[in-house]
Amino acid sequence: MKTRRAQALQTEPHIHLRVCSDPLYLSGVRDMVGAVARRLGFDDLGCSQIALAVDEALCNVIRHGYESAADRPIWISLWPEALGAEGASPGITLLIEDEAKQIEPDQIKGRELEDIRPGGLGVHIIREVMDEVEFAKRERVGMRLRLVKRIGERPAEERAGA
Repeated sequence: MKTRRAQALQTEPHIHLRVCSDPLYLSGVRDMVGAVARRLGFDDLGCSQIALAVDEALCNVIRHGYESAADRPIWISLWPEALGAEGASPGITLLIEDEAKQIEPDQIKGRELEDIRPGGLGVHIIREVMDEVEFAKRERVGMRLRLVKRIGERPAEERAGA
């Protein structure tokens, strides 16, 4: 039987941060997420990939969801391992939530890679560097993005080619 503390650690985030949708705070969030990933055992590449995915996700919320409004809330929650995955490799789970306009999760796509121009690659980058990516609508308003990265997982391009 699990103790109450053990149950809480499985459901409640170990870090829960609320930031305003001002790009000024993006570097601080990147630094925090990268530093936590380092403490959890990720190498330099893994830390950089996680920080990049979070940065791209936050930029998309600010630019597309909030149409560049700098005063809207974004919540970032972090757990030190993939939740609900008994025996899974150690890693990190992040949840990014907002109150932006809702869109159908299957409509969230990056532009075609053959379309060479600046911008539009955030979703593609997120999917490439993370092991799990799940977009969902929140219950009443806003969107939710769940990101999982495990230590020792092969990069997405290697998994696709296997």
